[in-house]
Amino acid sequence: MIRNPVLPGFNADPSFLRVGADYYLATSTFAWHPGVAIHHSRDLAHWRLLTHALTRPSQLDLRGDGSSCGVWAPCLRFDQQAGLFTLLYTDVKNNASRFFDLHNRLITAPAIEGPWSDPVALNASGFDPSLFIDDDGRAYVANLEWDFRKGYTHPGAIVLQKYSRTARALVGQPRRIYRGGSSLGCLEGPNLYHVGDWYYLIAAEGGTGYGHSVTVARSRSPWGPYEPDPSNPILTSLAAPFEGRGDDDFLKPHLFNPEIAIQKPGHASIVQTEAGEWFMAHLGARPLLPSQRCVLGRETFLQRCSWTSDGWLRVEDPGRRPRELVAEPLGVRPHVFAPLPTRDEFDSPELPAWYASLRVPLSESWASLSERPGWLRLTGRESLHSLHEQSVIARRIECFAWEAETLLDFAPETFQQMAGLVVMQGNETWYYLRLYRSESLGSPCAGIMLSDRMALDELREHRVALSPGPCRLRAEVRGADLQFSCASGDGNWMPVGPSLDQTRISDEYDRSFAGAFVGMCCQDMSGRRKPAYFDYFRYAQFESGA
Repeated sequence: MIRNPVLPGFNADPSFLRVGADYYLATSTFAWHPGVAIHHSRDLAHWRLLTHALTRPSQLDLRGDGSSCGVWAPCLRFDQQAGLFTLLYTDVKNNASRFFDLHNRLITAPAIEGPWSDPVALNASGFDPSLFIDDDGRAYVANLEWDFRKGYTHPGAIVLQKYSRTARALVGQPRRIYRGGSSLGCLEGPNLYHVGDWYYLIAAEGGTGYGHSVTVARSRSPWGPYEPDPSNPILTSLAAPFEGRGDDDFLKPHLFNPEIAIQKPGHASIVQTEAGEWFMAHLGARPLLPSQRCVLGRETFLQRCSWTSDGWLRVEDPGRRPRELVAEPLGVRPHVFAPLPTRDEFDSPELPAWYASLRVPLSESWASLSERPGWLRLTGRESLHSLHEQSVIARRIECFAWEAETLLDFAPETFQQMAGLVVMQGNETWYYLRLYRSESLGSPCAGIMLSDRMALDELREHRVALSPGPCRLRAEVRGADLQFSCASGDGNWMPVGPSLDQTRISDEYDRSFAGAFVGMCCQDMSGRRKPAYFDYFRYAQFESGA
């Protein structure tokens, strides 16, 4: 059986592709570098993180981008005639008002592992670009046209434009082809398919929160007119339809359905297997109860689907609900990948692919695995609120019960120098177990600093004085509870601070798309670039973790 989610943790906006016997899922990375995670499977049940497409500064510059900006909604396609993988994505520079400042770009590669080209510009009219190559070789790009005008139908229309595969450029003028197939509003995420005699437009509607749903429309021509499916939405967690056109609220917590384990299904794409079966990939979220907050962010799920006798797409569940268990495809043998190690010793010349940095790629100037063999050196740079040059190396949180641990060698000389273990939801909301020098205690000190939607605080009454030398830091999470601990050298663990509210690290609390990460960081606000050395990083889930 396929057990959902197939990509747990922060893996939003999946783009689904099959090439021969190989399946790929490309997901959004927002302000994290490298950009666009590409996952691989041979049986749809077992997946591995294969590579990233945007790895160089010439491909992606995220400095100054907010936590919910950066890389949105990749579209991964394979041009059979040219033998090229093609990837479209949006780089959002600002979404803080009705104006969206963004750039839609395209890159290509002869193989899925790359090398991927530098990007070419497509347009900037709106987000979620997708490529459609028809049976006759003609190609088109669809995207949402963002409408910022007062009184608009939120957020706009799907536009279509011809695309030249040889020139790698849009041709002619865009044409508005679709304004949604339901009353849910917040139209986005278009994907075009040609199946039989029909062109199908799959889209997301209802916003990225609890109203998020999948809708379908069809036409005899890629240019429309498109007829909405009378059963829209075809995949949803909603208890009942609602009127959402013109509604600016993307979270919609009042639409939470307590009967459904997987909420917020949307942003769907489909593939046909070699045996002729159809599967749908979509994002969704698993809220932690009773808070109804999604502490793991938006994840990727798969559903079986089929076509009705009158030519409409249907998911397997008759109630149009996302299922937690789905039968594997016919005629495919299990293809299991080796489990990821729970502990990284930093003995290799490169970090494993599951680590990410904020906004800028890894560089020897601030993140070194060679200066002190067997250790990761992070050079102290700007604060955790910075949108430019942070020294943060982190990985996605993938379950509800987990622990992370590291051994830190750091000798701060001033209160402006700190390093440690961070649990974060972007720049705005985080918990930070930091090692710093306390002037009042006259010694190195482990303490908790936190940011609550940009409001900075310190739990000064819970500081722990430590002896000079290496120390161990640990974060333990069970559901809604986060507990930090520390230990000097090989000494016993000591709790630092009270149990903290892990549900703040969620889209709902932070009003963010940023996802949940845990990792290592170092800051030096004095400008001296004080380095911190990490001997290992361990991340493991408890047996009760899902």
